Formats: sequence, structure tokens, C-alpha cells
Amino acid sequence: MNTMVPPSSSAAEDRFGRRLAARLSVGNQELPHDIGERLRVARAQAVAMRKLPPQLRAASTVVVQSGHTAMLGGSWWTRIGSVVPLIALVAGLITISVMQDDARATELAEVDSALLTGDLPPAAYTDPGFAQFLKAKADGASD
Repeated sequence: MNTMVPPSSSAAEDRFGRRLAARLSVGNQELPHDIGERLRVARAQAVAMRKLPPQLRAASTVVVQSGHTAMLGGSWWTRIGSVVPLIALVAGLITISVMQDDARATELAEVDSALLTGDLPPAAYTDPGFAQFLKAKADGASD
């Protein structure tokens, strides 16, 4: 019978973290100085975040732009970040709808103007014999 107690998850996580840090530090010597410093700062921030309670870890985000870091509230920026693409999508759909309506109106206007300025009176287009005339004319033109 196995009477060994499995190690606690916290101890296992700590061992894994130490092994990972050692593995990352091995390749750190070959990197340029500025990249090594940014990695060092990122590691320090990760350790500081590990020490925070889980509620505070989820509430803040680290944003890195052009080498500068800033702590920003996650919920505010997440909401703005999710609303802006939605607004862009709605604006795009409205623009497409307006453009299609304009294209349809232009098409109908061209058909109406061709119908009204043509040689035949509008009543001729409703005559059943006119469809046969057009079909016969099309068959004769293809010969």
C-alpha cells in the first residue's frame, strides 16, 4: 500500500516556477542588455502580481507600449475595447445598407428612364404577345 502523501499544489507550483526561472535565466546571458532588463522588470512584476490576492490580480492589467509600462484598470478598458469594435461594425453595416439602397434606386431610375424614353409605349410591355416577340427576336438574332 502506498502511504506517501502527494506534495501540496503550492509546493509543486513553487518547484515548477523555480525550474522555469532557472531555464529562462540560462538563455538570458546571450540577449542584448535592454531586452534582458525588460525581462527582469517583467519577472519582478510577475512576482509582485503573484503576491497580490486573486481579486486584485484580475482587476489590473499591465500594458507595455514603447518600453513604458502602465497599470490600467481591467474592467474599464475591457469595456471600451469591446464597445469600439461593435460601434465600428454597426457603422459599417449602416454604410453598406445606405450604399446598396442608393445602387438599387439608381438601377430602378435607369430602367424607368429607358422605359419612358423608349420607342414603345409602356402598355406594350404588359402585352403577352410582346414576350413572344422578344423571344422570337432573340432566337432569330442567335442564328
